[in-house]
Amino acid sequence: LENYEEWTPAKPIYINKNVWIGANSVILPGVNLGSNCIVGAGSVVTKSFEENSVIAGVPARLIGKNKY
Repeated sequence: LENYEEWTPAKPIYINKNVWIGANSVILPGVNLGSNCIVGAGSVVTKSFEENSVIAGVPARLIGKNKY
């Protein structure tokens, strides 16, 4: 842990247009958030979600759809 020259590459995180991310949320590597998603505060996003999704929780899950 003391050697800062070595690191393990991770998959990228994709955040599309008009995504709202609440305070203290964590988005893990490899996640793709579709357009117009809303992520609740304090959520831990472990998987990808489609556009217009409203997600929250630990781990984050779909709690509704955004009408806009």
